[in-house]
Amino acid sequence: MTNMRNGRRTALDAGSGRSQPNIAMWGAPGSGKTTLLAALNIALLRQPGSWSIVGADPASTGFLTDKTTALSRDKVFPPATQVLDNYNWFLVGQSEQRRARWFRRSRTARAHKIGINLLDPPGGVFGNRQGVTSQQELLRNLVQSRGIVFLFDPIRENEDGDAFEYLHGALAQLAEQVIAGADTTDGRLPHHLAVCITKFDDYKVLETAKRLRLLTADPEDPFGFPRVSNEDGKELFQELCRVSASGNADMALNAIDRFFHKDRIRYFVTSSIGFYVNPRTKVFDIDDYENLVPAVFRTASGQPTSGAKFANGVRIRGEVRPINVMEPMLWLGQQISTP
Repeated sequence: MTNMRNGRRTALDAGSGRSQPNIAMWGAPGSGKTTLLAALNIALLRQPGSWSIVGADPASTGFLTDKTTALSRDKVFPPATQVLDNYNWFLVGQSEQRRARWFRRSRTARAHKIGINLLDPPGGVFGNRQGVTSQQELLRNLVQSRGIVFLFDPIRENEDGDAFEYLHGALAQLAEQVIAGADTTDGRLPHHLAVCITKFDDYKVLETAKRLRLLTADPEDPFGFPRVSNEDGKELFQELCRVSASGNADMALNAIDRFFHKDRIRYFVTSSIGFYVNPRTKVFDIDDYENLVPAVFRTASGQPTSGAKFANGVRIRGEVRPINVMEPMLWLGQQISTP
């Protein structure tokens, strides 16, 4: 049996007839939801290992091919989501498990096929600028989901300060649906939550992490990109909340702690485009790492003009090498696929 809506499968696997684990996504407008989805395929293809993402229907496969090409080849960002999009994918790969048997340790590979039904809603769906229908549909998806991705855009928060508005609006209604009618006394939601702190490649975010001495490097990374470990992600989140334009971002952090189990929350510091790498040196350069630059061209008369096809007058300067984009998806997929 296949669940169909508008001619497309939703969260049911047509091959097995069983409901697949469901991941929902939300965040403020411009937080990078659609770009993160486009970068996911690039991240998987660039990383060594067996993991890959496969579309479960034509629309999802089309999204992968079109948005991957736009981001990697054309160096343009996907347009902001205007309607509630539903993508159905499978994450396919193997994970290594260690077992101790008779004083010996062995490693075995476990194959995974993780079905993910991912809704990409318009950013303002829980604000005052969107229709009730989209809000109800996303809320229904949040209720049915077992994993949630929440995107926190520190640059937008610094300028607009509305992360709490979009987070709390969803959490309040989700709690009403899930907690109020459940036989529970701890007031916690059963979901796993991946908090993605976006735009790590931005100067302000990188410098904040540097000032807090949170930067590390993966010795196996040939480019030497700086990173912030998942264990330190919450500390960076706390610091970035302090420069909120509204001063309310700290309540977003408190809401996360109040509504979710501590062991089901993980923070990921991400960048969908990564840092610029000089084609000659092929390594990270702290003095020349910005991968997002103004899109300025010359007219026939030699006058500078902004590139019309580039969103907000900016373009991606070099190759797209996402940072910590596939990790939240794989973590959530593995958590929610566990019986």
